[in-house]
Amino acid sequence: MQTPVEIDFQGMPLTEALRQSIAGHVAELETRSGRITSARVVLKAPGGHHQTGGQFEVNIHLALPNGRKVIVSRTPKADERHADIDFAINDAFKRARRQLQDQVRELQSQTKTHAEPSIGSVTTLKDDFGFLEAANDGHEVYFHRNSVLNDGFARLKIGTRVTFAEEMGEKGAQASTVKLLGKHGLL
Repeated sequence: MQTPVEIDFQGMPLTEALRQSIAGHVAELETRSGRITSARVVLKAPGGHHQTGGQFEVNIHLALPNGRKVIVSRTPKADERHADIDFAINDAFKRARRQLQDQVRELQSQTKTHAEPSIGSVTTLKDDFGFLEAANDGHEVYFHRNSVLNDGFARLKIGTRVTFAEEMGEKGAQASTVKLLGKHGLL
């Protein structure tokens, strides 16, 4: 981490045991991501508020590269377990860990994106395979009977419009998950 962890105790005395516990949680988060640039943890003692009376509040602000942040600032109102300081700290850091994992996946581009299926027309049919012409650029794509969904191979004719997912096979482009388009090009 580029800066030391800021820990702020509000409405309660500073104890070394709590400081060590929070520092340990932050260190554990840093080992999971390795890219936390700064951290601020605010621990608020239970107050006389009618919504959160008797509950500790733990706020966590983590700064990540590229201006990304992880912020945990909500304390569940109806959860009396937050009256225990250790539980409140553990719960807040668990929520921070989940958010941090999502941020790290995005930074590493591991978030799945689903491409729109390609559209094409059947140009050739044989016993158990055929070829499609992709609508976007006209290139030819091989497909097998097994890649046609819902046993739709028997309903295919030359010119039938389909959607498909294209991937590279041993001999070039091939289609998987071929699905017949319905009337008016609807799925």
